[in-house]
Amino acid sequence: MGRLFSRRKYRDLMLGLALLCAVLALMRWPQESMAAARDGLALCGNVIIPSLFPFFVLSSLVVELGMSRYLGRLLEGVMAPLFRVGGACSSALALGFVGGYPVGARTAIALYENGQCSKTEAERLLAFCNNSGPAFILGVVGTGIFASSRAGLLLYLAHIAASLCVGLLFRFYRPGEGPRPGRHAAPQFQAASFPVAFTHSITGALSSTLNICAFVLFFTVLIRMLFLSGVMGALAGGAAALLSPLGLDQAWAQRLITGLLELSSGVSSLTGAGTVTGRLSMAAFMLGWAGLSVHCQVLAFLGDSGLSLRTYLTGKLLHGGLSALFTALLVRRFPLEAPVSSYLAEQVEGIASLDFQRALTISTAAAWGVWLLFVALAVYMVKKSSGKPRPKRV
Repeated sequence: MGRLFSRRKYRDLMLGLALLCAVLALMRWPQESMAAARDGLALCGNVIIPSLFPFFVLSSLVVELGMSRYLGRLLEGVMAPLFRVGGACSSALALGFVGGYPVGARTAIALYENGQCSKTEAERLLAFCNNSGPAFILGVVGTGIFASSRAGLLLYLAHIAASLCVGLLFRFYRPGEGPRPGRHAAPQFQAASFPVAFTHSITGALSSTLNICAFVLFFTVLIRMLFLSGVMGALAGGAAALLSPLGLDQAWAQRLITGLLELSSGVSSLTGAGTVTGRLSMAAFMLGWAGLSVHCQVLAFLGDSGLSLRTYLTGKLLHGGLSALFTALLVRRFPLEAPVSSYLAEQVEGIASLDFQRALTISTAAAWGVWLLFVALAVYMVKKSSGKPRPKRV
């Protein structure tokens, strides 16, 4: 009897029941599931693809052409003492702050696979470099959800501060392992030629973007089915009972669960009742945690790399908690007086309504700006390393 109900068979049984319920839900609400899929496609077409694709191309070129090594030589004195990672890892941190999820994680994994950082350094980097971009926090969350650019700025400052604090904490992860010696050698290009690196970057960026869109579609439909079937309400009721000491009722618990699953839907649900401080703190936690959808995207990039997913998830959980704490402190120090606007959009539809051309233009311009910055730093390091003192004449 014990073998019949072993842990593995019990897990398989639960998985089979969950898949059966999913099939029944699709049969019960076919129109609603199609509408959710269309909303997910609109979100991918108007936001995900134009905002992420240029940065994916940029991050691939930075790693494959070896520009991260040039930047690493410039920032080695900052990254090593603060975060106990090599200077080349600064490219993942910079692109993670500018490009948004999951550009930083993808760049960190690429650095490890290209031999520009050790396994321990990559795991430290993954814990704090996968961050939300300023366009999403300042534009969608700040202006769109809270109708306040000041609220977006407070959220972004708290997000950055929490990320850097997580990086400082994870410098003690495996303290006996630091940046590998010999990292100060002259930087060399990794690809055979620029055309090869450019081709690989374009095809790899497209593949990565499509993977992300697949997860966004899945979780958009999943959340809609959970609401229609009443499962979300039941989960929220149980979570509210557990979180009642924190003052969270069922409505707040439902918002939290939605954000734990999918970030954009979670922050969009914060348009209802509640104090500004409470809603901002929960938005900060969701932005730091990033959502199960983003974690699945990172897991797809991890593949067989051998990097620890547990370390990454621990870092994101700390990021969410610290972001919420810092946001509450900032709101107390700089109170928000602006009222919440009445034209707030609902969940994914509001975010998906962003204009494709505008989003693509802004994202491409930002990517080219960061690319030119990397090129300038690379040229500077080449000139600095190639300059030799002239021999003195006797």
